[in-house]
Amino acid sequence: MEGAEMDGGHEQHGGHAGHDKHAGHDPEAFRRKFWLSLALTVPIVVTSHMVMDWFGYRLDFPGMALVGPVLGTVVFAYGGWPFLQGAAREIADRTPGMMLLIAMAITVAYVASLATALGAFDLDFWWELAALVTIMLLGHWQEMKAIGQAQGALSALAALLPDDAERLDPDGQPQRVPVTELRVDDLVLVRPGGRVPADGRIVDGRAELDESMITGESRPVSRSDGDRVVAGTVATDGALRVRIEAVGDDTALAGIQRLVAQAQQSSGRAQVLADRFAAWLFYIATATAVVTLVVWTVLGNLGGAVVRTVTVLVIACPHALGLAIPLVIALSTAVAAKGGILVKDRLALERMRTVDTVLFDKTGTLTRGEHVVTDVAAIAGGDEADVLALAAAVEADSEHPLARAIVTAAGQRGGQPRHATGFQSLTGRGVRADIDGTAYAVGGPGLLREIDATVPDDLAGRREEWSRRGAAVLYLLRLADGRADVLGALALADEVRPEARQAIADLREQGIRKLVMITGDARPVAEAVAADLGFRPGEDEVLAEVLPADKDDAVADLQRRGLRVAMVGDGVNDAPALARANVGIAIGAGTDVAIESAGVVLASSDPRGVTGVIRLSRAAYRKMIQNLAWAAGYNVVALPLAAGVLAWAGVTLSPAVGAVLMSASTIVVALNAQLLRRVQLRPPG
Repeated sequence: MEGAEMDGGHEQHGGHAGHDKHAGHDPEAFRRKFWLSLALTVPIVVTSHMVMDWFGYRLDFPGMALVGPVLGTVVFAYGGWPFLQGAAREIADRTPGMMLLIAMAITVAYVASLATALGAFDLDFWWELAALVTIMLLGHWQEMKAIGQAQGALSALAALLPDDAERLDPDGQPQRVPVTELRVDDLVLVRPGGRVPADGRIVDGRAELDESMITGESRPVSRSDGDRVVAGTVATDGALRVRIEAVGDDTALAGIQRLVAQAQQSSGRAQVLADRFAAWLFYIATATAVVTLVVWTVLGNLGGAVVRTVTVLVIACPHALGLAIPLVIALSTAVAAKGGILVKDRLALERMRTVDTVLFDKTGTLTRGEHVVTDVAAIAGGDEADVLALAAAVEADSEHPLARAIVTAAGQRGGQPRHATGFQSLTGRGVRADIDGTAYAVGGPGLLREIDATVPDDLAGRREEWSRRGAAVLYLLRLADGRADVLGALALADEVRPEARQAIADLREQGIRKLVMITGDARPVAEAVAADLGFRPGEDEVLAEVLPADKDDAVADLQRRGLRVAMVGDGVNDAPALARANVGIAIGAGTDVAIESAGVVLASSDPRGVTGVIRLSRAAYRKMIQNLAWAAGYNVVALPLAAGVLAWAGVTLSPAVGAVLMSASTIVVALNAQLLRRVQLRPPG
């Protein structure tokens, strides 16, 4: 089951015909066929002489002899028609399988019974025929129903979109229009409790958004001016004005639908094995049936030969085998989508269970990809809160990311806000502004050199410590009386995601052999982040100062060392490495993710989803193997019994018993697959 797929890169497989032979089958139609066939089967069974002998009762009324032939013909023609159609398609496609075996069984039983009614044989299979068709209809109905429920993830996603939206006209007045009329650059109003109609960016307003249907995260997320929002998410407590950036098939929700549909239609190694087994089973069953017919006929038991031949064909129906893999695929991708894991390539999910090395891109994956204020220091006798408040006031009118981080930090810490005037940008060096008649500046080493300012000794030590950790250091200066005095310093760094530490711990619990972090940052910075995350020196690796173009080579080097690598990146410059890895996992908040290069996409930015992929991969594979073992093992044991190899010991299988056992096998496989719904993609708590 491994072999080639473990080599670097992804193998691409088109959708396999396999179980798609049932495409277009309507569960409701099978439900109707089942109930009508069951209603016709009951009188056939009740009037069967064999059944009357079993239960010791007698029925005799005019025309009773016609009950079997008349109602049995209706059951064969009406209930058996889907199987006859499927057999014709398999013959035309030269892909013998389940439908052909079912059709062979019911056709043989019908012809033998009809010949008996006409006086050619003494073989009455009407009740066995009716029971076989009815039970197969039941199994097929339940199969289609189960797969339909799993694929209902698609319609559930589609239902997340509102039917209409409030588009703002040039005067700012809302007009209710169908969502299909929205265009890029339209401005829409999303009221509290309303759904975002299309992907866009907030231009005014703040709200807690319920993004659980996209990311799998149950807690609302705060969104405000400048943040991107995704179609289908819900503004729980505030109104938003959103500038539309994507509509229709270009939205993240539409992309998720495509991923789920593609994954449910794709085939993995286990599916290919199941399809091959079904083909082999056709030839084995046909050969066994021919040998059974010839041997028992030669032994002088023509009636027994026909009975056992029919039973062989009934037992060989690979209904459970046909359900074993497709249902697991459908359920696993549906469970994944519900948890914010979007499976693009079924083989990627299948391979994930064998991964022993997880390679993380640092920026945007293990870290937030944006700077935050991590430390503030004031000169002796100074106040750190005052340093932060003054720096935020000076930076208030700047659009620089570091300035935004300082302003945000001051707001979060709740200090007394200060107000500045006369803002001036000092390109490449910093900014300055006046506060209460005094000039202040905020900048880096370049600003200090320009104005010949000196960092006090009590700040120099903190600066060295911050620089070793890779933080950017900015200084607050007071400009007065021709002097520039440093009042304090601020450290800003790319913040490690709090959930990243838990992700690393979870991966260790899952038995991942090696963790690797790759980054373009300097080695001291990279090693500081790795230590913060819990990387183990000597076991894990830190690949620092790696150019984006060289990430692909880094993955290839790990693979040459015999490691099976899952690469986790944000997709911005990681596409070659994601494609090279045994499994590529793109991470990115449900918006513009690297769906072309990755086999799996995490809709949220939470790296703990990687552990969920591993759990689901292992659970799905276990279910596939269990189902294949049950379905295949059942046929291996039952076929010889159906052929009559133990008839000398009084052990025989009638066609009806074979039909019941076959249906029971289907139910076992379906129930086993349904247990996938219990898989916890994230550890409790």
